Amino acid sequence: MGRLNVNLCGIELDNPVLAASGTFGYGYEFAECYDINLLGSFSFKGTTRDGRRGNPLPRIAEAPSGMLNAIGLQNPGVDEVIRNELPKLREVFHKPVMANIGGQSALDYAETAEKLSREEQIGWLEVNISCPNVRCGGMSFGTDPKAAAEITRAVRAVTDKPVIMKLTPNVTDIAAIARACEDAGADGISLINTLLGMRIDLNTKKPLLANTTGGLSGPAVFPVALRMVWQVYEAVRIPIIGIGGIDSAENVCEMMLAGATAVQVGAANLRDPLACPKIIADLPEVLDRYGVKNIADLIGKAHE
Repeated sequence: MGRLNVNLCGIELDNPVLAASGTFGYGYEFAECYDINLLGSFSFKGTTRDGRRGNPLPRIAEAPSGMLNAIGLQNPGVDEVIRNELPKLREVFHKPVMANIGGQSALDYAETAEKLSREEQIGWLEVNISCPNVRCGGMSFGTDPKAAAEITRAVRAVTDKPVIMKLTPNVTDIAAIARACEDAGADGISLINTLLGMRIDLNTKKPLLANTTGGLSGPAVFPVALRMVWQVYEAVRIPIIGIGGIDSAENVCEMMLAGATAVQVGAANLRDPLACPKIIADLPEVLDRYGVKNIADLIGKAHE
C-alpha cells in the first residue's frame, strides 16, 4: 500500500479523493481534460428509475463563496445509463465507480439499485436521500430517521454491494439520521449534500432560481460539513465520506481528521476541471509538512 491508500467499505482506493455526484457527469467528459484514473474514484450523476427532465431554467446562481443549484436530478433513467453511459465510462475509467441513485419511493430506489448492482464496474451504491431540489422523494426521506431507515433497508435487500447513504444537512440532528441508516444496514455514510438557500434579483424583485430555492455548495459550506462529519463519526462505526466545500489538500486532511475515510470534491470541479488532480498531487507535500506518514493515519485522529 502507498501512503495515500485508504479502504472504503472493503474496496482499496489509491487515494481518498473522489469527485462528487452532480459535478462530474458520467466521467468521460472529464477524461478529455486528464486521466481520470488518477482519482480514487468518483460518484456519477444521480440516476433514477425513470428519466427526469429536471427543473426549469434558470437553475444556477452565484452566491458568496459558493453557488446555488436547482438542477432537479436531470438524467436519462437507469436503463439508458446502463445502455449508453456506462459503456463510454468503461473506455476511460478502469476502477470501481460509485453509482448515485435517487427515487420517489422505496420501490424506486430498490429497482434502480438492483439494476445497477448487476454492473461489474459499480463498486458502491450511494443512495441520495438528501436532494433539496425535487418535489417528492430526495430530502424528504433524509430528514426523518424512520424514512431514512426504510430506504436503507429497501436498497440493502437487493444488493450485496456496499450501500452508502448520502445525508442532507438540512436537519436538526444529523447523528440520529446516520445511526438510523447504520442500524438499517448501511455500510457507509456520505455527507453533506447541499444546504438549502436562495438569492433574489434586485432588478426584477424575484428569486434568481426558477425553483425559488436551491442547494448551496462551495467553500462557504465547508465548516458546516466538517462539523457534521465530526458529529457522525462520534455516532456511528461505519466509514464516512466527507463532502462540502473541499478545494485543497489541506481541506482533505482536515476532513479526515474529523472522521472521514474519503472525501468528495464537488463545486471545485465546476470552477476548475483540474481541481481533483491538483489536490491529489498536493497531498504528499501536505502530509510531509505535518509529519504524517500515511494519510489513513489521519482518519478520526482529532477525536483522540
